[in-house]
Amino acid sequence: MADQQRAITPTEGNWRPRVLLIGGLAGALIGLLSAYLYVRSVEETHGEAVSPSSPKASDAVKLGISLLGIIRTITEWGRR
Repeated sequence: MADQQRAITPTEGNWRPRVLLIGGLAGALIGLLSAYLYVRSVEETHGEAVSPSSPKASDAVKLGISLLGIIRTITEWGRR
C-alpha cells in the first residue's frame, strides 16, 4: 500500500535531481511529439514539397500565454 502512495517528490533525501530529470524528459518528449504532429499536419495539408509559412506574431503570443498558464499551474503545485 505504501508503494502506491509514493510521490514523484520524496520528502526525504535529495529530490531535486529526480524532479529535474523527470521534468526535462517530459519536456523533451512533449516537444518531440508537438514537432511531429506539426510536421504531419503540414504534410497532410500542403504536401511534402511545401515548407510551412512562419507563424504570425499573434500566434506566437497566444502560444506564449498558453505556456505561461501551464508553467503557473506547475508552480502552484509546489505551493501545496
